[in-house]
Amino acid sequence: MDKSFCSLELLGVFFSVVAWVCSLASTLMTSWLNLNSELLPSENFYLGLWGTCVTQDMGDGQECRFYDSMLDLPQDIMLARILMCVALAVGMLGLLLAIPGLHLVNSCQGQVGDLRFKRGLRMAAGVMCLVVGILVLVPVSNIAHNTVLQFFDEALPDMLERWEFGEALFCGWGAGLLYLLAGTLLLTSCLHKTDCDTPGPPPMMGDPPGLLFLGSRSEYI
Repeated sequence: MDKSFCSLELLGVFFSVVAWVCSLASTLMTSWLNLNSELLPSENFYLGLWGTCVTQDMGDGQECRFYDSMLDLPQDIMLARILMCVALAVGMLGLLLAIPGLHLVNSCQGQVGDLRFKRGLRMAAGVMCLVVGILVLVPVSNIAHNTVLQFFDEALPDMLERWEFGEALFCGWGAGLLYLLAGTLLLTSCLHKTDCDTPGPPPMMGDPPGLLFLGSRSEYI
């Protein structure tokens, strides 16, 4: 197989692993949104998918509180929680399909069926990566969009504090883009047709003994 396409496979799997780790970190992080109050400058408030946290600059540590019920969650937080969990499950399934589809896992050994099966695994993994990238980008961008609208909402009083972007949003954006890149690389690696995909001519065998015998007799005639 061409080394360039083999590199595309490895890069696709590598980026999908990094994207899955980033999406997991973004899901577990409590800093989807940050709030620095001017009334309480020593305290910082953080909003996540699973709860809220407060940190104090005096070194008292961080105090977190989980949401009591899913019914009390805002719609954007509930949507983000569902989509991120689905993205983690589908992303892991894509990895489980992509790794056996690598040509470096097992040599082709001239088996056309095995190569086509591996190509099918990579194509399925690539499509899943693209889907997961969209699943991750939708909740992150939705929360960011609502935050921007509330930040510049003139109907709200100026003394009311506004939420700002947290580190989890940037981590989620990075995970979504890496998933899209990984899916593109995996699908691109499926476009190359290796020499083992099509059966070649049968191996050259030695001349049958009968032909050798006839040839030796013709020399005397």
